[in-house]
Amino acid sequence: MSEPSPLGLFGRYLSLWVVLCILTGIGLGYGFPSLFELVAGLEYANVNFVVAVLIWVMIYPMMTQVDFSSLKDLGRRPQGLCITLVVNWLVKPFTMAALSILFFEHVFAGVVEPHTAKEYMAGMILLGVAPCTAMVFVWSQLTRGDASYTLVQVSINDLIMAFAPIAAFLLGITDIVVP
Repeated sequence: MSEPSPLGLFGRYLSLWVVLCILTGIGLGYGFPSLFELVAGLEYANVNFVVAVLIWVMIYPMMTQVDFSSLKDLGRRPQGLCITLVVNWLVKPFTMAALSILFFEHVFAGVVEPHTAKEYMAGMILLGVAPCTAMVFVWSQLTRGDASYTLVQVSINDLIMAFAPIAAFLLGITDIVVP
């Protein structure tokens, strides 16, 4: 007999919930633009307070499950960490750069203005080089992953901060200037 999926109803249909939330957000944005302008204005040093609180709400449940005493034993299982580092620093950034070139210099070249295409390319490259630590915590939580191991993966990934040189390199070879 197969083991039941660790994903519950929410996790199994997460893509659907995301699409529904995007559509709801677009609808609310059109219906109540002044409310969204107010929320967008709640920031300090380019950090939006609402977004910061919601990210904290996403990662807090995972952080409460970390057994800090077990962190000393995590070096015995380096495979997951190695895979994470290879994907985040060797696969994902270059794949996103290649996709941005494919889509905005070829597939949509006749549809998107060249200046706008460069901006979209920069956005794709920056998304590809920036590790999304909050989502790592969420997915680990949804699949009942090892909270301590996830914390170490995310921490080492963030400590490396390799995304700045990779971003500069990829933006440079695509001739995109980001202030």
